[in-house]
Amino acid sequence: MASKTKSAEKVLSVEVMPMDIFALIGKAENIEQAAVAMQAMSHPLRIKILCLLSSGEMMVQEITDAVGSTQSNISQHLAILRACGMIQSRKDATKVLYRIKDDRILKMIGLTREIFCGA
Repeated sequence: MASKTKSAEKVLSVEVMPMDIFALIGKAENIEQAAVAMQAMSHPLRIKILCLLSSGEMMVQEITDAVGSTQSNISQHLAILRACGMIQSRKDATKVLYRIKDDRILKMIGLTREIFCGA
């Protein structure tokens, strides 16, 4: 039993400690940006919104219809994502369109899909 535990610890230590982790530890602003992005993505509805926006610009009503929530609720979550710098909006006549602002967020969404959805 002890040999299995040591083998598991060895595998875990290799997987958890990538070679370039020390480069990230030295950059406080990168860690702060990562923490803000992960915290903003910590709500299931915001993940859904980001997944939708990863396909391109959308209006609030389109997002509301796709996720099945209220427009007020979606607007609150969009405000959080915008405040974190993850998305931006633009007006087109009477419509407000939202899109992902930072390409790194697209990568995070892609990895999230790959890891959790098998896509």
